[in-house]
Amino acid sequence: MKKYILGIFTVAVLASCASKQERAMKSADKNLILKTANENFAKKKWKNALALYDRLPNLVAGTDDAPNVVFNSAYANYYDKNYRLAGNQFKNFAISFPQDKRREEAAYMSALCYYEGSMDYNLDQSTTQTAINELQDFLNNYPNSERSKNINTLIDELSYKLEFKAYENARQYYKMAEYKAANVAFENVLEDFPSTKLRPQIYDYIVKSRYELATKSVYDLKDERIESALSFTRQIEKEMPNTEVSKTALEIRSKLEKEKKDFVVVKKNTEARIAALTERQKKLEAQNAEKAKTIQQEKDQIDAEKKAMQIQRDSAAISTPPPAATFKIKR
Repeated sequence: MKKYILGIFTVAVLASCASKQERAMKSADKNLILKTANENFAKKKWKNALALYDRLPNLVAGTDDAPNVVFNSAYANYYDKNYRLAGNQFKNFAISFPQDKRREEAAYMSALCYYEGSMDYNLDQSTTQTAINELQDFLNNYPNSERSKNINTLIDELSYKLEFKAYENARQYYKMAEYKAANVAFENVLEDFPSTKLRPQIYDYIVKSRYELATKSVYDLKDERIESALSFTRQIEKEMPNTEVSKTALEIRSKLEKEKKDFVVVKKNTEARIAALTERQKKLEAQNAEKAKTIQQEKDQIDAEKKAMQIQRDSAAISTPPPAATFKIKR
């Protein structure tokens, strides 16, 4: 019986609450809407509170209730995980009510909303960069605030997300055996994030990428790429001695030294073959030139003989007088 009565009571309470929300939603009474919205806010019924707060801006404009409506609405959106909307509302509050004692809190919450709205590292990171900017703005505007104590921690966390995304993008090039692109991408990570905690992993991938480039290189670039890889192994040994990365670098250096010696032999043999081919080419060109010269001489001789014969014929025609005129004599 007690359970039955309790059930009826619960249903009645829920029905009463529902009917109160409905009355407030249909009402034009500012006080009823505001009171019901604040009750929902206090009970953490964020969606119900937001539905009513959305009806209030025009009703409370210019009154003392306006700041509370904006402030509570922003918090309701924050707790309902509508971070982008909440961030904009908190920022608008700080701008619209500069004399309100909650301005600093609103500015902090605005930055925090952007932080909460930052996407996972494998998604678009424009929200992350915006969050960093917003947090830095709060730090600049309120450097002595108690709330500023954790700002740098939040900024570091977001910066690491950007670092890791850039690192993962570079790692994808390596996985696809695009070693030249991987090397450039990893170097860009170091340039963009000089204090990155991923430096050991990045160095490891760079030295491996350069090794792959050197061993798989075309002939004309092989010397340069071997030296580039060797130079980086020495850099790792200097900057990170007695680490796993330096151990890998030493192993790669040993392989590169052998690759370099082998290439010296290949290069020597290649240059010898090129020199022999060049010499043969020169001899062949000389022979062809001599042959062409002989042919030209023969042609010139024939042309000269033809010309001489023509001159003789022309001379004979000039020196022979025309036949004398003849007349018939009548008998």
